[in-house]
Amino acid sequence: MMTTNNPHIGSDFDTFLEEDDNLEAATATAIKRVIAWQIGQEMKAQHITKTAMAARMKTSRAALNRLLDETDTSLTLATLASAATALGKRLSFELVPA
Repeated sequence: MMTTNNPHIGSDFDTFLEEDDNLEAATATAIKRVIAWQIGQEMKAQHITKTAMAARMKTSRAALNRLLDETDTSLTLATLASAATALGKRLSFELVPA
């Protein structure tokens, strides 16, 4: 039987990211990707252009592009709330056990 000294065998990916201090950044990026995707999908479903969405949000196209950029994690709750309102939706957040 072959043995190994690899400390990462048997660990999960979250543990790996946590050990490398990347878990928070990876989680933020994953959440932003989902949010950007959901907003984009809802815009398509409602046939809302970027220009129209920006107007509904009372913001610029550049700000909307940042919202839809899945890699830009600097997002405020006010921006999210504005996007949700512009789409006739509401936000729902919750904390869950880690």
